[in-house]
Amino acid sequence: MRRFLPSLVCLSLAVTACAGGGGSGGGGPGDPVKVGLIVSLTGNYTPLGSEDKKAVELAVEQVNAQGGLLGRTVELVTRDDKTAPDQAIVAYNQIKGEIDALIGPVFSNAGLAVEPLAQRDRMPYLSLAPAQEQVEPIKSYVFVTPALSSMYAERYLQYLQAEGIKTIAVAWDSKSAYSVSGHESMAELAPRYGVTIAVDEPYETTTSDFSPLFTHVRDSPAQALVFWGSGAPGVTAAKQYAASGLKTPLFLTASQASKLWLEPMGAQAEGMTVQSAIGVVGDHLPAGRQKQVIDQMAGPYEQKHGYPPPQFAQDGYSASLLLFEAIRKANSTDGTKIQQALESMDLITPNGRFRYSATDHSGLSPEFISVNTVRDGRFVPTEWAKEQLTKTVTAQG
Repeated sequence: MRRFLPSLVCLSLAVTACAGGGGSGGGGPGDPVKVGLIVSLTGNYTPLGSEDKKAVELAVEQVNAQGGLLGRTVELVTRDDKTAPDQAIVAYNQIKGEIDALIGPVFSNAGLAVEPLAQRDRMPYLSLAPAQEQVEPIKSYVFVTPALSSMYAERYLQYLQAEGIKTIAVAWDSKSAYSVSGHESMAELAPRYGVTIAVDEPYETTTSDFSPLFTHVRDSPAQALVFWGSGAPGVTAAKQYAASGLKTPLFLTASQASKLWLEPMGAQAEGMTVQSAIGVVGDHLPAGRQKQVIDQMAGPYEQKHGYPPPQFAQDGYSASLLLFEAIRKANSTDGTKIQQALESMDLITPNGRFRYSATDHSGLSPEFISVNTVRDGRFVPTEWAKEQLTKTVTAQG
């Protein structure tokens, strides 16, 4: 029987008992299992990378408190990619000889830079970036933890269709692989959901004035504005939107599902629509296995840091659970055995239920994405999303 919940807790949550035994991979019985973590701790994506780091550190603390993996402690080897692809390569080359597997980066451009190196070195690599190109085509050692950009695009289109919205505007960061991928997927999938894109407008990460975008939207028949972007542009554009008086509703993607967006926005965020992973809205889910694993992370995280885990923390923690379970299943830290274990993975994480396979290295589906409204400074699922998520969670038991 496959496992559907993380073995990290090794309680009644697991469908089967926890695996045990000594490792047969690169380290000896007394050596730690070394997990590499490359994230943005400086640069534009610092807010994202810092949350991933906190979550992975929590997962490592929890697994070590329960005896580690294969009778060995887990040790984290962290490097800063400085939100730059070339620095991600430098970081990877610094640690590749001492780690058993890799998590990160969160910046899609940096993730794409590291990907061919990990594949060349047969390094099991769980990316924290959602760019489609990482897994299309499949690279045998590369797996993605966040829902892909195409899934966020499709989930919004499902919501737009349910709300009777047929014409939209789309803004996208031409310098971000995540944003480009999301825009391309939305443009490709829109006809399937009866949606027409009336305004299709690129911008750059360094853009500081979005007033031309709002003018173009105001002069169009668009019933909604979907904004693809990560980091600073998400705050800048949303603040300027609130001040512009534009009545067309603003839809933001999961890169804004964080206090790091909510806090600078303040009261201006009220009523805006923001996507997120299912774990961000765990408080609104019915009891069941999905909610249990979210609570396994959320309670300790909030106690430790003083606020609920944001989107990026969900990604880092989920990646950790997937990797830990793969090492248990492989009963080894051998890279090829871990890779094979990942390809047969079926596991519930705060990001949802992953079903990796030899032909699917993203593992998730759009049903684990929530569409939320900001209310009183918190992300609250729309009625449509709450209904959809309840169906998904109930089906899992």
